Amino acid sequence: MTDFTPPLTRATLLKRYKRFMADIRFADGQEITVHVANPGSMMGLAEPGSTIYVQDSGNPKRKLRWSWQLASGGPNNEPVVVNTGFANGLVEAAIRNGHIPELAGYDTIKREVKYGENSRIDLLLEGAGKPPCYVEVKSVTLSRQPRLAEFPDSKTARGAKHLVELQNEVAKGHRAVMVYAAMRADCDGFRIAADIDPAYDKGLKEALASGVERLCYAWAPSPNGIKLATTHPTFIDEGRETAKTE
Repeated sequence: MTDFTPPLTRATLLKRYKRFMADIRFADGQEITVHVANPGSMMGLAEPGSTIYVQDSGNPKRKLRWSWQLASGGPNNEPVVVNTGFANGLVEAAIRNGHIPELAGYDTIKREVKYGENSRIDLLLEGAGKPPCYVEVKSVTLSRQPRLAEFPDSKTARGAKHLVELQNEVAKGHRAVMVYAAMRADCDGFRIAADIDPAYDKGLKEALASGVERLCYAWAPSPNGIKLATTHPTFIDEGRETAKTE
C-alpha cells in the first residue's frame, strides 16, 4: 500500500481551470489555489462543490504548495486518484511484488528510458534470455457508466504517438505492453472511449493487431492511501468481454 504522507486534508472544490490549477475551500473557510497534476479533462471529477482531498507538500517555496490528490466522482461517487503521477510508481511496485504475473520474470526495471523518436518509455523490463519489454502506463480515471472504466477522458495525440512507438518496438522483435491503470476500484469492465477519441481507438486496434499487448489493473484509493484492488476490470470490445491479456 502507498500511504499518503503527510496525510490528506478534506476540502471543497470551487473550480478547476487552466488544467493544472484549482481553487478550493477548507472546512475553516480558508480558500487557496492548488496544483492539479492531471492533463486530461477529469470528466465527472471536477464538479464545483464536490468533496476532494489535497496534500501539503511542506515546501513554502513551491508556487502552489498544495496538490489535489483524490476526487469523488462517477456513477458510484467513489474515491479516484486524480494525480496521474502515481500510476507509474504503482505499476512498478506491483510488478516488483509479483502482483502482475504477465510481467514477471525480468531482472531489472528502469523508468523513463529514451526510445523511439524523442520518447521515453514508462518502464523498461529486461532479463537474461528475454527480449526487452517496453511498458507504457496510462492512468484511468473516467467512468460514465456504473462499473465501467474508460480511457481517455479527452483527445490524446501523445497517447496515439505512444501506440506507434510500441508497434515499432514489436517490429524490432521486442515485447511491448500497454498497461491501463484504473485509479478507482468501482469498475469491473474497461473499454476505450472511442466517442471521445476515435483516433486513439483506431490506433490501439492497429497496435494490438501488430502484437502489442494490453493489461488492465485497478487500484483502490482512500484518504489513507492507495492499494492494489482485489479484482481487476476485464476488457470490453464492441459489447463483448475479452480476456485481460491479448
